[in-house]
Amino acid sequence: MSELTGEETGLAREVIGLLVARGGTVAVAESLTGGLLAGALTAIPGASAAFRGGVVAYATELKAALLGVPSGLLDRHGAVHPAVAAAMADGARQRLAAAVGAATTGVAGPDPQDGQPVGTVHIAVSTGRGTTVRSLALTGGRQQIRGATVRRSLGLLVAVLREENL
Repeated sequence: MSELTGEETGLAREVIGLLVARGGTVAVAESLTGGLLAGALTAIPGASAAFRGGVVAYATELKAALLGVPSGLLDRHGAVHPAVAAAMADGARQRLAAAVGAATTGVAGPDPQDGQPVGTVHIAVSTGRGTTVRSLALTGGRQQIRGATVRRSLGLLVAVLREENL
């Protein structure tokens, strides 16, 4: 995913626009997307007014060390779990001092991970009012899964920002 699609650009522009209009900020915690979500958001001119930063915690132990994901949760379920996505989003929001945190975790392939099949993805958005998690079963190759995860994450950010009027 080297260049953003029109859909991704439109969603990212809306996320940044909503945050800037409300004086809000966003931080991201990424695993399978490896920085693609942060890249989509920072591709928008003026993103620096709303984007705080991101953590790419690809290795499982970094999810605990950098984002505060409980080690017991990771031991019980592995890195690919809805509760891990929620904890990552909350950790990004708190540790990077943002109004909103977003997270991605899952299996892009080519092989299953933690007993989860390729295409299993969990995304989350955390605000001071709570955390919204979506579990996805995506299809396609590695790049298609990563791209779809970015699009769905941007869409979830837009939905939460519209709903909560942050």
